[in-house]
Parts: sequence; structure tokens; C-alpha cells
Amino acid sequence: MSNKVATTVYLTEKQQSQLKELNHRLKIPMSELIRQGIDLILKKYDESLSGQISFFEERDLK
Repeated sequence: MSNKVATTVYLTEKQQSQLKELNHRLKIPMSELIRQGIDLILKKYDESLSGQISFFEERDLK
């Protein structure tokens, strides 16, 4: 399992209610459901992220 960092996410009441319902039905922690959702968005926009130079690669070019 990879390291995790803490962050704050503000949800609408409906989003929170639906996440709680999924948590109850599927027995999957809300934090895991949120991470899965983020993974879906990152995959969707992967082309926008690819081709970026990381901080370390950019620093090495100077």
C-alpha cells in the first residue's frame, strides 16, 4: 500500500449522503471511495497530465 497524505475535501450534503449509503451497503470506507473517484478522474484526464515535466526533470535540465 502506498503512503497516504491527509487532505480536506468539501462535499455537498447529497454527495456525503450517497457516499455514506455506499459505505453502508458495500462496506468500503468513504475515504477509499473518494480515492477511487479521484483515480477515475486522473485516468480520464491522463493525456492532460502526460508530457508535463516533473520538478526533478526540470531542475536537471538547468
